[in-house]
Amino acid sequence: MDAVDVRAMSDDQLKDELLKLKKEQFNLRFQQASGQLQNTARVRTVRRTIARIQTVQAERVEQAGQGS
Repeated sequence: MDAVDVRAMSDDQLKDELLKLKKEQFNLRFQQASGQLQNTARVRTVRRTIARIQTVQAERVEQAGQGS
């Protein structure tokens, strides 16, 4: 998921996606610790997507604060 996709999402969709990705990140960490992780690049992808979502959320909060 790239930044254009993230910016197109509503606030509720962003929250849902963030929750889903954090759960996936948690599961990936457990798989990595137990030696069962097969796609190690997925950890990096999930981490970066979480950062993208959090960045967009912070930008929206900042814009809402400036608008008041």
